Amino acid sequence: MTRDAKFCGPFDKVFATEGLRVVRTPNRAPRANAICERWIRTVRTECLDWMLIFSSRHFQRVLKIYIDHYNRQRPHRVLDLRAPDQEKREVASTSAVANLRRRDLLGGLVHEYYEAAA
Repeated sequence: MTRDAKFCGPFDKVFATEGLRVVRTPNRAPRANAICERWIRTVRTECLDWMLIFSSRHFQRVLKIYIDHYNRQRPHRVLDLRAPDQEKREVASTSAVANLRRRDLLGGLVHEYYEAAA
């Protein structure tokens, strides 16, 4: 949520009635809102725009699965195609490629790859 004057007290109360907590961007940190907006765009374009969400419980489950994928498996350019929670990735050998397996998440919307035991 931004610190814009158009988002006043009554606006926050709407979120409070749904059990949500309003988190304000830090003072004098203009990039904080841009970073948040970029992440929201990513989760929408890669996940939520492709799914029909039926309830808040369904939304929370989908978001939990996607966030886990985003932080543990999804390659990030700025991290040399590593995930934030991943150690430095080694170059795969040809035998490792032969044992590569795919795991589908969110009904096949997201694919994760792992090396199967030989």
